[in-house]
Amino acid sequence: LHGLLGNSGQAFAQGPPVLHRIDHAEEDDDSGGLMPELSPTGSPQPFVPFLAPAPLAPFYNNSTPKLSGKCSLNFTAINGLMTTTAVDCFASFAPFLANVICCPQLQATLTILIGQSSKQTGSLALDPTLANYCLSDVQQLLMSQGASDNLHSICSVHLSNATEGSCPVSTVDAFESVVDSSKLLEACRKVDPVNECCSQTCQSAISDAARKISSKDAALTSDTASPKVDSCRNVVLRWLSSRLEPSSATKMLRQISNCNVNGVCPLSFPDTSKVAKECGGTVKNITVCCKAMDSYVSHLQKQSFITNLQALNCASVLGAKLQEMKVSTNVYSSCQVTLKDFSLQVGSQESGCLLPSMPSDASFDPSSGISFTCDLNDNIAAPWSPSLQASASTCNKFV
Repeated sequence: LHGLLGNSGQAFAQGPPVLHRIDHAEEDDDSGGLMPELSPTGSPQPFVPFLAPAPLAPFYNNSTPKLSGKCSLNFTAINGLMTTTAVDCFASFAPFLANVICCPQLQATLTILIGQSSKQTGSLALDPTLANYCLSDVQQLLMSQGASDNLHSICSVHLSNATEGSCPVSTVDAFESVVDSSKLLEACRKVDPVNECCSQTCQSAISDAARKISSKDAALTSDTASPKVDSCRNVVLRWLSSRLEPSSATKMLRQISNCNVNGVCPLSFPDTSKVAKECGGTVKNITVCCKAMDSYVSHLQKQSFITNLQALNCASVLGAKLQEMKVSTNVYSSCQVTLKDFSLQVGSQESGCLLPSMPSDASFDPSSGISFTCDLNDNIAAPWSPSLQASASTCNKFV
């Protein structure tokens, strides 16, 4: 099943995309966009919503980026990566794909830029003045290829994304004098996309290296969440990115960040008192209860695209909140709430989209525009756990 989104530039900026479904590709929808033909078979097909450019409007901004002329980073060396990031952070989609696709890809790009630059400069961090110029240039270059003009805000980009922050080590020589670099590289050269979130082979090696360099000239710390260790973790990732080809570095960075992405529910939950009032205790009227539940879920469906594993976490979080409010009835089952209901809706006909739990990118085709793959086409019921504890672990969790 395919969906086509016409006139993307302004329409989607106003709110969630609308999925159009018709029987013939030659017919126009109300907005004037051509609709693809539906599969004649009854079997589910991969659900890939396409975001097409506005009629007669170029996909790319085509504006000349206003560069500072003072940033020494070699953008040309990772031109393909910059293009991928621009597509992942396409203007209209960036806020809705921020958590899963856009921001992890942007962070990987910044890390690789500085890491690759260190092969010439010997530095794994930029000074604050240079960092300001370079972060601005990155934004300008991405904007010129169609990316959002508000990425710094959407992805919370700060100077610490390019500087050493509070880490006492910022040069390649100093780093390699403290860290067993061959052991670190071996642990992260090829990250197991299936098992890394549980085994944490690469992540543990990164944390160990970050603790070591954070404690240079001081006592070794066991606190992996301190600001200094966090700053040093950025330095470690840049060093790794300098020892891998950009494509391999991107895979490594996206896969380890993916463990954090899938381990939480990124949604904001409104007050549940209305649902608790209609569904708490002994439910007197299931229709009224489900109406309250549907109204509540509709607020969640306006936020962002999430992965299938994030949807599991979100179902657990909401289930725990409702059970704390004395809702004992499995309202997910009674009201037919599925995992797709927790994600941004791309249409009015039960068209929720869950992104794959593995790292993925949007893609651009000159004829069809921006597209990305949705997972879980079938309506898998949201699990109603009797436990009030919502687990954030992605280990041994499948959908």
